[in-house]
Amino acid sequence: MAKNYYSRSTCRLCGSAELEIAVPLGLSPITEKFLDGDNVDEPTVKVPLDLYFCRECSHVQLINVVEKDLLWSDYTFRTSDNPALIEHFDDYVERVLNVAKLKSGDLVIDVGSNDGTLLRSFQRKGYLTTLGIDPAQEIALEATQKGVRTIVGFMDVNLAVQVRRDHGLAKLVTANNVYAHSDDLSGMTNAIKEVLDPGGLFVFEVSYLLDVIEKNLIGTIFHEHLSYHSLLPLKRFLDSHKLEVIHVERGPEQGGSIVVYVQWKGGGYQVGKSVQNLLDLEFNNGLSDLKTIVAMSKRLNLIKRDVRNLVETIVHDGHTVAGFGAARAGTTLLSYFDVGSNLEFLVDDNSQKQFRFSPGDKLKVLPTDELYKSKPDFVIILAWIHADKILEQHKQYMSAGGRFIRLFPEVKVYSG
Repeated sequence: MAKNYYSRSTCRLCGSAELEIAVPLGLSPITEKFLDGDNVDEPTVKVPLDLYFCRECSHVQLINVVEKDLLWSDYTFRTSDNPALIEHFDDYVERVLNVAKLKSGDLVIDVGSNDGTLLRSFQRKGYLTTLGIDPAQEIALEATQKGVRTIVGFMDVNLAVQVRRDHGLAKLVTANNVYAHSDDLSGMTNAIKEVLDPGGLFVFEVSYLLDVIEKNLIGTIFHEHLSYHSLLPLKRFLDSHKLEVIHVERGPEQGGSIVVYVQWKGGGYQVGKSVQNLLDLEFNNGLSDLKTIVAMSKRLNLIKRDVRNLVETIVHDGHTVAGFGAARAGTTLLSYFDVGSNLEFLVDDNSQKQFRFSPGDKLKVLPTDELYKSKPDFVIILAWIHADKILEQHKQYMSAGGRFIRLFPEVKVYSG
């Protein structure tokens, strides 16, 4: 089988070769690579998912990078499939507009725009001059057809020059949960600078390392997420590109995130207290110390032991187990905990994944009403971010004797 990934030897933020493995997670299938009946017997591509710590700048990252054409082809995730994300983006737009000095005709560019959900939020606020950029061709076409003009491509300097020539400079550039996706963050940042008006803002949202560490959020770790950001190394990196962090906000999304507001160095915005406050928080919590990151690995090993013991006992006692959720996190969870072979099937609300087979364990994905037809004795909640909602919506399953297994914040069994 051809090798579908490469391994870097330097930190993608500072370029240092002082990288040390901090959280070994082993090999994992590439998420979103669901199989159909005619290719279900194909060999599974597995790529290391280990987290490395940079001793020079303290950035936490994957060093094994899946080839982008493989990673983003046949991509199935659509923002609009998630009502919570739509609500979040509406709130996000409100907060950005409270900071950004935008006029109604100003150009707003979203990098990694997916199906245009975020830009539609801006459009509903009267900011109609929008442009999306996304590498997933089918999803980008859908966005354009729905009124959000979208260019297919990766945000690099060549594309940025084309955008600047054809559309002019943007007063606002956003990149939500994609600034962690690029192996060439310097290239992406230079491209964003190419299209960013000198008086504009670059605003991006990423999963926050402090939350990942404190809450053991292994479900946020998969091959699309190459970087696990904290403010200290980010600030140093942006400073080196003559950019300046002026404001930062924490939020609950994906278990914990930060929204970072950036201007050209010396631009028209004042640097707020939130920047130093978050730097102080990171220092006080030891985020620049390798020991803090390694401690997460030790906790995950204990959780893995508990999950495996629980599932093996359930199966040994003759009970059946299914999984709830066929999203990206599920692949990581099943791979790390190594319990996929014990599951009968998965259920998911996403019709595009139903009746296909999961990467790795090749479990069939069925509609959620299969819980009531097949009545598995236990269901592991792999869609961990939606655990409360799942427990609330499927009380009937538990009332009939079914039991859910929740993995976070602790391993716990729920029954009716």
